[in-house]
Amino acid sequence: MYPLTFNYGQIAVKETKAAQKIAKTMDTNTKIIDLSTLKDIFNQTSALINQDIPITSKFTASILVPFRNAIFLSIAVAYASTFSADKIFYGAHGSDAIFYPDCRREFYKAFEKAAQLGTNQNIAIYAPYINKKKADLIKAGIELNVPLELTWSCYHNGEKHCGQCEACINRKRAFYEARITDPTEYKK
Repeated sequence: MYPLTFNYGQIAVKETKAAQKIAKTMDTNTKIIDLSTLKDIFNQTSALINQDIPITSKFTASILVPFRNAIFLSIAVAYASTFSADKIFYGAHGSDAIFYPDCRREFYKAFEKAAQLGTNQNIAIYAPYINKKKADLIKAGIELNVPLELTWSCYHNGEKHCGQCEACINRKRAFYEARITDPTEYKK
């Protein structure tokens, strides 16, 4: 297992710290890929990178980081090919597919084909949660003993989750729908 986490210049750098903490609970490390120079590309349009663009409580185009997952998958494919690995696990889920084009089944299957053509390796991309809701991920996390209290969803980088951004609202809803007590500390 070779987990990857990406720093793409996002405001919420706490998500990379959370990934490191979670990896340690699994007796592994996550490789942090520094793509922070992408901030220069995405700064004009994405509230996840530019603090001058308001982060909303509902989905808007301003929280998109265009083609972000394709960039991440490209690096994962390159990394996997150095180990002659033939499987990449991609965390996209069905709740995001509605709004995020690079979280759709059609996208990752096309990307898988491009990865195979571009590497001459039979690399498969698995997205086990592509047809699942965020609540299903929480249930799976409980079954797998994931320390959900260590995970970070908020688009902000505060001491606690803000409780008001689109990601926090989706997180709260997912725990509620999963009927699992939310261990998250929210500011509001």
